[in-house]
Amino acid sequence: MDINTVVEKYVKGKRAAFLSLGCKVNAYELSAMRQIMVDAGAIAVSFEEKADFYVVNTCTVTNIADQKSRQMLHKAKRENPDAIVIAAGCYVQAYEEKVKMDDAIDLVIGNRGKGKILEAITEYFNAKEESDEVIKNDMVCNIMKNDTYEELPLAPETEHTRAYLKVQDGCNQFCTYCIIPFARGRICSRKEEDIVAEVKQLAQNGFKEIVITGIHLSSFGMEHYPEKERFDLCPGNLNKEDADSMEEHPLVHLILSVAKIKGIERIRLGSLEPRIITEGFVAAIYKRTDKLCPQFHLSLQSGCDATLKRMARRYTTDDFREGVRILRKYYVNPAITTDIIVGFPGETDDDFNACVEFAKEIGFAKIHVFKYSRRDGTRAALMKDQVANAVKNERSHILIEAEEEMERAYADSFRGESIDVLFEDSVLLTDEELLGLNVGSLEKNVVTENMDDGDEAVRNLDKKLYYRGHTDRNVMIYVRCNSDISGQILPVVLK
Repeated sequence: MDINTVVEKYVKGKRAAFLSLGCKVNAYELSAMRQIMVDAGAIAVSFEEKADFYVVNTCTVTNIADQKSRQMLHKAKRENPDAIVIAAGCYVQAYEEKVKMDDAIDLVIGNRGKGKILEAITEYFNAKEESDEVIKNDMVCNIMKNDTYEELPLAPETEHTRAYLKVQDGCNQFCTYCIIPFARGRICSRKEEDIVAEVKQLAQNGFKEIVITGIHLSSFGMEHYPEKERFDLCPGNLNKEDADSMEEHPLVHLILSVAKIKGIERIRLGSLEPRIITEGFVAAIYKRTDKLCPQFHLSLQSGCDATLKRMARRYTTDDFREGVRILRKYYVNPAITTDIIVGFPGETDDDFNACVEFAKEIGFAKIHVFKYSRRDGTRAALMKDQVANAVKNERSHILIEAEEEMERAYADSFRGESIDVLFEDSVLLTDEELLGLNVGSLEKNVVTENMDDGDEAVRNLDKKLYYRGHTDRNVMIYVRCNSDISGQILPVVLK
């Protein structure tokens, strides 16, 4: 059977459930897979419902992510033993043979093959008609030899008023703890003209904020340059300290191109390599557009130089500190966020304490804290002095406590000020649920005590209706309002 016959016979009118685990890149790719299935006539339903197809875009960044991926795939098969369960993504790519032996999984699709989901389904049903014992398809490429960016249909992962846009895939860094280069392959990037075309469509659809994402976003466009320049994250003919020169940096050029698109009011960046933050890089953007949100996620991983060296990170704490200084030179009170791994092999108490003190010195707006997860196939898995789980748990608890204080202090720094908020949706909250959240009041459209909270609130008499949204520095704000303000950017005074 050809693909059209299979679609007509087995896909059209069938219920399909979708689940993404892990990062925003995964979510973007799953949205595209969903769009392909829906365009073929499938009916998208919640993953909690009974379906004919279950598609799980898996994650393998930690052992817990692997476990979660398996759990969700098995849950799908339990929900409907007759369903076609499709495992896609990073866990599949990293552990192809293990996944193929799992009886709960019917189809496997690796990275850079997700746009071929209908082809995979066609192969499956053709094989099933030929034999009762279906041999699982092999749509998992040799990712280390595939350097082609996979174009996917326009179907962005959205959060009401913001759209996530994948522009880059793969990573060449090979940090000692990380499995992702083996799951995502070498760096490759989407063509700028294709990105701009998609953003224009998003703007026409009413989206005001674009979040530019990638597996290693700082490597956007760098696959076209020699290896040394790829590691330097900058073409060799550019002066990192000069704004005019850095305007031609691939990522800077992309940001400025997106900024020119009518209707886009905010541009937010995904995780950045600290080394990309130079005087020229920041100045080139700051001087040419005010649309870039002053929220910068610089992936630190450790605030101890000895640990950074064992991780094979290519910067020191001094380098990181200098990058933060540059950002704060150009942007007023920017949100500096990060990831930190605790319990990396060989991390001593002194190393950990140095990390905590460095984090406090920087004063992060938010820290994502991870306990080191030993990944087979990485150099760190073979290192001596593996840290006990109990020690990891204790260090995680200590750092999270420090992080909560920093996050609250950062939000408090805006109290009494007028800040613009892009409102996304509404939510019903009790007074107790509101505790600890950032509550503000609109400068205009004064709320009365008699505002209508809606029928659901009437059924939940202790709840009130709040609208919520993010500032350009990604602080979530809640306000009371007597009209629907979703999709609007409005000034709010944080109480």
